[in-house]
Amino acid sequence: MSAAIASSLPASEPPRLEKKPIKFSNLLLGAGLNLFEVTSLGQPLEVIKTTMAANRGDGFGTALARIWSRGGVLGFYQGLIPWAWIEASTKGAVLLFVASEAEYYARAAGAGEFGGGIFGGVTGGVAQAYATMGFCTCMKTVEITKHKMATSGQKAPGTWATFMDIYRREGIRGINKGVNAVAIRQMTNWGSRFGLSRLAEQGIRDFTGKKEGEKLSAVEKITASAVGGGLSAWNQPIEVIRVEMQSKKEDPNRPKKMTVGNTFKYIYETNGVKGLYRGVTPRIGLGVWQTVCMVAMGDMAKTYVEKLTGEAVTAKH
Repeated sequence: MSAAIASSLPASEPPRLEKKPIKFSNLLLGAGLNLFEVTSLGQPLEVIKTTMAANRGDGFGTALARIWSRGGVLGFYQGLIPWAWIEASTKGAVLLFVASEAEYYARAAGAGEFGGGIFGGVTGGVAQAYATMGFCTCMKTVEITKHKMATSGQKAPGTWATFMDIYRREGIRGINKGVNAVAIRQMTNWGSRFGLSRLAEQGIRDFTGKKEGEKLSAVEKITASAVGGGLSAWNQPIEVIRVEMQSKKEDPNRPKKMTVGNTFKYIYETNGVKGLYRGVTPRIGLGVWQTVCMVAMGDMAKTYVEKLTGEAVTAKH
């Protein structure tokens, strides 16, 4: 009898897989936090990182002096307007849209939550590179490395004049120079950062005795980011390759048509392994500063955005 009743009961259905909604409040929060991060300390760290990667013979102090000679404090903000602002305000939206779709289809194909998250992040990172970050990083690097003209007595052209000159001479390919390197960087960044951050956080939970799901303190989040950011800097060579491909510095020994492969060979032959890791310190500092902004400003920004839009923010920060 009981068997008959059990057979008549409907089988429990597996939980239905749904796409994560893309909310305007999430996009606004991400854009606002990214703009604050890059306008405060983010761009100076980016300029130091790029200068060290482009001038691989420079130490940290020499790089600071070189940047200062370009215009004092303003030298540390070259490339901020409009390129860093465009990148900061759009890259989050691209990542959210593409990563959400990619994660959904990966999960629908049978991937687990962890694997789906990595696949979504990697796909979103590649989309970021080809949609907005390619030409933005290219133009930022051009801005940071072209100003040697001013120091040699020539007048450096303005931002838009430089953009149009490159576009006229080289077309879309010219303003997206190094985009493949950016895509590799973003793909490996999101893939490794996702796993390494989880690993660092788990280590902190084990050390402090906090259970899964229990919120980490601000200091613990920043510590996890510093550890995760330091470990994910294994891909710094691709960042140095990206800078070299986009740089406006002149060297007769550089390959005429630069690819990821021949640029790697050129850097290795001229500067060795050490050259491939130039700028890694400011890059780690940049990762920590990004986390500080998300942790310290996140709750305040979340409350403000919710009041402004009238909808709950679901993005994690």
